Amino acid sequence: MKLSLNNNSKFLKAPSIRQFSNRMKDIKDCINLTIGQPDFPMPDVVKEAYINAIKENKTTYSHNKGLLETRTSVSNYFKHKYSFSYDPEEIIITNGASEALDTALRSIINPGDEIIIPGPVYAGYIPLIQTLGGIPIFIDTTETDFKLTPAAIESHINSKTKAILLNYPTNPTGVTLNYNEVKALSNALKDKEIFIISDEIYAENTFSGQHTSFGQFDELRDQLLIIGGLSKSHSATGIRIGFLIGPEYLIEKLTFMHAYNCICANVPAQIACIAALNEGLEAPQYMNEAYIERRDFLIDKLESLGFELEAKPEGAFYIFPSIKRFTDDDFAFCVDVLEKAHVAMVPGSSFTDIGKGYVRISYAYELDALKEGMRRLELYLSENYKLK
Repeated sequence: MKLSLNNNSKFLKAPSIRQFSNRMKDIKDCINLTIGQPDFPMPDVVKEAYINAIKENKTTYSHNKGLLETRTSVSNYFKHKYSFSYDPEEIIITNGASEALDTALRSIINPGDEIIIPGPVYAGYIPLIQTLGGIPIFIDTTETDFKLTPAAIESHINSKTKAILLNYPTNPTGVTLNYNEVKALSNALKDKEIFIISDEIYAENTFSGQHTSFGQFDELRDQLLIIGGLSKSHSATGIRIGFLIGPEYLIEKLTFMHAYNCICANVPAQIACIAALNEGLEAPQYMNEAYIERRDFLIDKLESLGFELEAKPEGAFYIFPSIKRFTDDDFAFCVDVLEKAHVAMVPGSSFTDIGKGYVRISYAYELDALKEGMRRLELYLSENYKLK
């Protein structure tokens, strides 16, 4: 006997990255350039804090919002790094940025609400919106160097718009916004009666200057929710620590949604978060040095092979070149490269139809792996596309 789930469960499907993972398991020498997970170890100071928390039996529940000490560390971090201030009572410590996003969306969306998202976009956002009855409305940014513009916002907002979901630096393009660009978007959004959800999980992986947070613009405060965490900045994907920040009138309600989901975040990880934000602030710097070297290698190599790069990545650890010189069928291209060259990339169409004709390559891998992957890709192109 098979029982039926709710109607919106139809939106829950295996992502194309999973499909490629299934194909890769039979290729023993595959160069996997698909996963967005830093290849660095978590900093020792963070590891030690996590281990000591367990040894000291700090494994009970915390306040639903998280340990006060952890929330205070997050508050101080943003105040000192980005010069904006949220009280610890305006912060929820979550089980990763993903749970922060889930808490925000489940608290906001009513069936039929429209959520504006610049595309191409991280595919994980979409099922969360659809299973709640929301409607994703995508803005094509391929003509503006993958950057959202005020004009695009104005042309997409209507009476059904409930929120706009932003992600800078972005997955999959690695593009980010400078201060003036964020300010321009803030001016366009400040008088709109919609929520602004800013997923800034890659904030510390900004390569040129400092990340500009939407939290730096006080005029957005009453409508803004900021999402962050340690997964990318401190190579801490597995300990699942994120934060959800917003005005008190929203956070008080969102705390209940978070609490009914998981009660509280992983407490040893909360203690590790304190160490990361107080003593491990140098971790993103040495990672970024490696990412920049890897990015620059890929830019030079991909362009020499005939790929077109419409925007230089300035953050995260992804590059999103066009393959339209070779084909528009990015999925078939990636399957063929995987099967013939044993190199795994993610088809751009995995990030909505706006990404068709592109591929995403992650450079969260050591340089030697990238060089071998590009050597194989060059050989594949010379054999299949008459590359000279």
